[in-house]
Amino acid sequence: MEEKILKLKKKFRYNLEVLVAIVIFALIIATKFEFSKAIVLMLEFIVVMEVIKMISDFIKKEKLRLRFVIDIFIIFLIRDVIINTSQSSKDYFNILFLLLVIFIFFIFRILALKYSPGIIKINPNKNKSI
Repeated sequence: MEEKILKLKKKFRYNLEVLVAIVIFALIIATKFEFSKAIVLMLEFIVVMEVIKMISDFIKKEKLRLRFVIDIFIIFLIRDVIINTSQSSKDYFNILFLLLVIFIFFIFRILALKYSPGIIKINPNKNKSI
């Protein structure tokens, strides 16, 4: 029995996110809080964390990373999609428009990572003679 408890402790030590998710989920069930509202609040919390991360990175490096800004917008738009889909009267045009905007921001994020000036790309064929 103690071995199983030690294995669980070891797994949760390396997967702290799983433990936090289980605790939050148990609290939601215990307090009978609406699950959709809890998800919206968690997404708002993530947006606030990303904004703070972006501001602290800007203060430290005096540069604004495009990736952080795009991540904030994507999370905020996902929050809006969840809010709109959980309402009883759904505006499908609004939901589809938000999904299209999220898709465009994902493309911008991929391009921002691919063409980032801070990343040095190594060409393996550079030293080969033709």
